[in-house]
Amino acid sequence: MKRNLIIAASLLGLLAGCATPAASPIPTAYPPDYLPTVIAMTAEAVSISASETALALTPVLPPPSDTPAPTPTPTLYATFTPTTIPGHKPAAIQIFAPGPMSKVISPITLRMHIIAGNSGKAQIALYGEDGRLLTRHVKSVPPGGKGVDQSIKVPFEIPGTAEVARLTVSTLDKQGRIQSLNSVRILLLSSGASEINPPGNPSEPVGVVSPLAEASVSGGVVSVKGDVWPFNLNPVIFELVDPNGKSIAARIVSVDNINPQLFQTTLPYKVFVATPARLVIRQDDDRINGLFYLYSQEILLNP
Repeated sequence: MKRNLIIAASLLGLLAGCATPAASPIPTAYPPDYLPTVIAMTAEAVSISASETALALTPVLPPPSDTPAPTPTPTLYATFTPTTIPGHKPAAIQIFAPGPMSKVISPITLRMHIIAGNSGKAQIALYGEDGRLLTRHVKSVPPGGKGVDQSIKVPFEIPGTAEVARLTVSTLDKQGRIQSLNSVRILLLSSGASEINPPGNPSEPVGVVSPLAEASVSGGVVSVKGDVWPFNLNPVIFELVDPNGKSIAARIVSVDNINPQLFQTTLPYKVFVATPARLVIRQDDDRINGLFYLYSQEILLNP
């Protein structure tokens, strides 16, 4: 009898266990300092999900049949704008084309803007890589004023297929002294097609603060102050030239870089009467023999 009671109790326990639902496991709590991260991650997930849902539900309608196909937007490329030097006036000789290291075939189309000297003449010269003169042309230019645009054809012949050259333009005053000179280095081709590069800087590389043009100087010394943007590492030469083209005084100033830089130098002179002179600042070419650039202005020398 006792055995039967134990079996009955066991059966009742099993039935009770089957009728009672299993308890849910207790979730592990996040550490308090991690809760903000969880909230942020949840919010981000909700935002991304909402955005993706909105994009998926947004209909994409084809354009009406009478609507023309959209025109592709052209790709814009940077254009070259010559940068002037602050405080410097425009160069007396501006070479618009060909620009530095342009590849050119004969004849060269030279385009420039010139403020001519009192002689009303401009000289165009082309020098080969060994310094030989390939061609020279003298052109009449209206003197004075703000200058005029000029265009000229410059023919040449070279023995090889290609050659580095210097194209130089200069103006003379009425005494025959060089008033201004500017150059551009180019590559001559015996055949093919020209490739013209943009022009160089349109400003004078030299800016003279003192003495001013037409200034009257006394005391036997001209103090020259200003700034210069050298073309190369050749020295910059300062000179006083009398009306006959004779050098009254000269000074050689070394440069150690081609960045814009200030200069201050003196030119001792000796005259017995008031003498008009031309203050010249020039620099030679560092590859082809000859002048690459010259700036000048007139001053009056007094004893």
